[in-house]
Parts: sequence; C-alpha cells; structure tokens
Amino acid sequence: MKRLWVASAVMLAFAAQAAAIDDTMTKVGCMACHTKDKKLVGPAFKDIAAKYKGQDAVTKLMEKVRKGGSGVYGPVPMAPNPPDKINDADLKAAVELILKS
Repeated sequence: MKRLWVASAVMLAFAAQAAAIDDTMTKVGCMACHTKDKKLVGPAFKDIAAKYKGQDAVTKLMEKVRKGGSGVYGPVPMAPNPPDKINDADLKAAVELILKS
C-alpha cells in the first residue's frame, strides 16, 4: 500500500511539473506554432520526439531553439528564442518534456 501511495505521489508531481512546463511554453509562444500531436506551423512535439528518439539531443535542441532556423521540417523558419524570452532552466525542461512526447 505504501508503494502505491509513493508511486501516486510521484506521478502527481510529474503531472504538476508537466503542466507548469506547458504553461511556460504557452506563455513564451511555443504553442502558437506547435502542438503535441499534429503539425501546425512547426512540427508536432511527437514528431520531434520520434526524430530524436534514442539520442541525447537536449543540448542540440536547446541550441536550435535559441538560434532559430529552417529547413529541418520545411521552409517555414522558427524565430530565435533568446534567454530573455525563456530562461535556460525552463527551456531545458521544455525540451526534455518534448522529447518524452
């Protein structure tokens, strides 16, 4: 019974953290171009996760988000997202969540 309670508490903590990251991504504008499960302007998070599955891509994707760019998922460019828009800790958490999609 105690294990079930601990597992439930851990799952609730992860869910709360994921919700906070989702809120951050909405506030900084990620969700204006991306969705979790279908292409909008940019690729779906699930497609990004599939592309980088099995890779240690957090640093690489953080750099891509910081610099912006185009050509990986089509011709529409992604604008740069500097630290004054989303700090490093929130960006890392967002990228980690995307890669778990």
